[in-house]
Amino acid sequence: MKRPTITDIAREAGVSKGAVSYALNGRPGVSEATRRRITEIARDLGWAPSSTARALSGGRAGAIGLVLDRPPDVLGVEPFLTALLAGIGPASLLLQVVPDLDAELAAYRRWRGERKVDGVLLAGPGHAGDRIGELTRIGLPAVALGGPPGHPGVPAVWVDDAAAAGDVLGYLAALGHRRVVRIAGPAVFAHPRSRAEAFAVAADRLGLAVARTVHTGHSGEAGPGAIQRVLVQPRPPTALLCDTDVLAVAALVAAREAGLAVPGDLSVVSWDDSPLCRLVRPALSAVRRPLAELGGLAASVLAELLAGGQAGDVCASRPALVTRGSTGPARP
Repeated sequence: MKRPTITDIAREAGVSKGAVSYALNGRPGVSEATRRRITEIARDLGWAPSSTARALSGGRAGAIGLVLDRPPDVLGVEPFLTALLAGIGPASLLLQVVPDLDAELAAYRRWRGERKVDGVLLAGPGHAGDRIGELTRIGLPAVALGGPPGHPGVPAVWVDDAAAAGDVLGYLAALGHRRVVRIAGPAVFAHPRSRAEAFAVAADRLGLAVARTVHTGHSGEAGPGAIQRVLVQPRPPTALLCDTDVLAVAALVAAREAGLAVPGDLSVVSWDDSPLCRLVRPALSAVRRPLAELGGLAASVLAELLAGGQAGDVCASRPALVTRGSTGPARP
């Protein structure tokens, strides 16, 4: 079967090839609605993987790199990576798990020195300045997954967390919830400052009496411990918004151990949707972020950089709130 091209996307979308190039590479010149439509058509046609494979060929290493500073035990239960890899497609991916920032920077220097990869995808926006500064110094092209946008030379592919926060808190407020706590864990492909600001702004706009963030760490024990402490407070929240599906499952367990019914006493929402959210009982309401699209767009933008283009920041499709059995009206 013939691989789709920019011409195919332009014909399907009813726009020029230039408009397609602008949309897929984050350049100004097309409206946001047109950009989203072109991105969706490109994804449906399977264009991004083919484009990446072509751009990564021709005298280069033929591989891109991804370093994750996540504990192996946590990484093993997070389903995000499968969705991301599905979006990246057939491009060769060199994946390494490291314990900290120093090891991550060392991996980039080693890959660059040994010419193992042509460019990298940055996951986890912590210490963004240090990482981007080092990559710029050694001349290794990079695209930031999840942000932050606005760094010259290192375009970002990101998801609109402000829209997601507004949708979730608006939904909970309509159900009568006025005390909502966000459990902030090691979310991947999401910028923590942007997510925190989005949550605070949406809560203020809706006039929620209590809307605060509780931070937890990377370990498998940190999340459940933080959730248990939140639930035993004198005026506990009536709803939890958890940064990951693993934290949301931990919230279900903590609620059960505290004698709370979900959703009768406590509603739980995950800021990541995965098969795990549908397997537990009650099934978890969740924000479905377009992770496969994020991977495809990131690989496409990196391919544009490697081809000598001037790629810019790209916002993926709007997240969608999927309501299931873990959310219901707040108890009076």
